[in-house]
Amino acid sequence: MEAKREGVDPLEPGRHRCARVEMCSNHSRDRGSTMNVTTYGLDVAKRVFQVHWVEPETGEVKRKRLARTEVSAFFARREPGVVAMEACGSAHHWGRLLKGLGHEVKLIAAQFVRPFVKTNKTDAADAEAIWEACQRPRMRFVAVKSAEQQAVLSLHRIRQQLVKIRTMQAHQVRGLLYEFGVVVPQGWRVLLTQAGPILAEATRCPAPELVRCELLRQLDGLRTLTTRIAELERQIGGWQRRESE
Repeated sequence: MEAKREGVDPLEPGRHRCARVEMCSNHSRDRGSTMNVTTYGLDVAKRVFQVHWVEPETGEVKRKRLARTEVSAFFARREPGVVAMEACGSAHHWGRLLKGLGHEVKLIAAQFVRPFVKTNKTDAADAEAIWEACQRPRMRFVAVKSAEQQAVLSLHRIRQQLVKIRTMQAHQVRGLLYEFGVVVPQGWRVLLTQAGPILAEATRCPAPELVRCELLRQLDGLRTLTTRIAELERQIGGWQRRESE
């Protein structure tokens, strides 16, 4: 897949529909319709979650620590409300789960939550800050991604990692060849085309056989990486075409 403009990756997640950050604002909502709806600030963690909310009938401030296995059951017992979370790791997963339980989910970017932390950073303080940030009339929220959107973003990240590995490996092979007086032009495609025949013949490469054999294995690894990258690009491109139909 070639970029239409030089220096622009057509598979860059930032240019991808599934990676688009959609924002909405409290300011445009009918605030009167949510007066009796409980808003929860949920601090997401790997093991212990923290919830902060205010009971609408009594005005009592509530705080509760939940084990990861207790989160679903807790919110399943509660009346449908608004659950606010910081847009961090696994937030989209929990957002989908809580939406399935009937709650409205609002994800807030971390930089918008930070100003509302009133004391030292603790789970309880973070949950309260999330709850407080959610009340702001002009707060902006991140749309909850579907599982498929997250899957495509995961493919993007894997592809980016493999491209970096391929680039580093190509630089290393080119540098090691240069140590033995063999100069190969820039570019991994050129390296795969020219380095193989050079390494295969002892007369063209003065490097000892010990290192020549290993460099040939490195070239095989580059070909394998290229095949994997092409397969990921095929999958991502197929998803893009389906979404554009």
